[in-house]
Amino acid sequence: MKSFLFLLPVSLLFAGCYTVQQGFSMIKLLSQAVPLEKLAQNNAETQVFADRVADIKDFAISKGLKKTKNYTRYVELDRHYLASIVSGCAKDSFTRYEWWFPLVGKVPYKGFFNEADAQSQAEQLKKKDLDVLIRRVDAFSTLGWFSDPLYSYMKDYPVHHLADLIIHETVHATVYLAGQSQFNEELAEFVGSEGTRLYMADRFGRDSPEYAHLCDSQADRAAFIAFIQELIRQLEALYASGIARAEKLAQKELIIKGAQERFDRDYESLFKSDSYRFFSKMTVNNAYLELFRLYYDGSAYLQQLYERSGSDLRTFIAAAKTIKGTKDPRGALEKALSL
Repeated sequence: MKSFLFLLPVSLLFAGCYTVQQGFSMIKLLSQAVPLEKLAQNNAETQVFADRVADIKDFAISKGLKKTKNYTRYVELDRHYLASIVSGCAKDSFTRYEWWFPLVGKVPYKGFFNEADAQSQAEQLKKKDLDVLIRRVDAFSTLGWFSDPLYSYMKDYPVHHLADLIIHETVHATVYLAGQSQFNEELAEFVGSEGTRLYMADRFGRDSPEYAHLCDSQADRAAFIAFIQELIRQLEALYASGIARAEKLAQKELIIKGAQERFDRDYESLFKSDSYRFFSKMTVNNAYLELFRLYYDGSAYLQQLYERSGSDLRTFIAAAKTIKGTKDPRGALEKALSL
């Protein structure tokens, strides 16, 4: 879950406090951006980074993603994240809280450059008796309204992480359906992951340590998602039951606690790295779990449609680009791949 769709364009049309405040913050941030090419001229390390970014972008374009001016500028930051994202969800169901904005429609999160602003929004949601989550992200998409820059902390990313981020964000710049947050995020996640695998195989070879590292990373992510999806299924069954709300909430806590204890106990058999050890220690609620329902629905329908395309990413992306103004993007994508 790498990013969010930033709503600055809306501030130009809809002078709400949130959009104006965050819009000015983003404009200030973008004003600090310098051309990556210029920055790399006298710095060998930055030149390697710039070349890698350009190569990933070229690969994404070769697969049919949109050519943009994104990631040609660079911003130096004194922190390792870009923004704090707030989301909310009902405590006794997976009914996500959504905000509505012109042009982009409903979105299930709000982004803030200032942590205090995010905390304030979170407190407002808690007063509505919602489960609340604040998470940090390392990138956002302005959907082509501005040139999205790179940030200094990205120089330290492994190649596969950088590729996944850039391809994921380029999907948002290529295909975006207003009011279809779930489809938008699922598509970007799928294409980002598969595009990264193809990129690493092409540039480093399937027998390379780099490709092996990617495979281990993706296997760990798949194992974590599968574990979370099983927890979600248990809670969905609980929420669908006819017991009283107070009892649902009590059983919810027991189910989550049991899942975390099981996760900790079985960790070594599930994962190859230590990347997910945080889960057994964190506060888990519906707002956190709803993110996985947003990004990964568990049905593998995109994988199945991808295979229908002959597992050809360019063909798959070309079909996705034909989807316009529909309430059934899955059906539209399936139909496009059948033509």
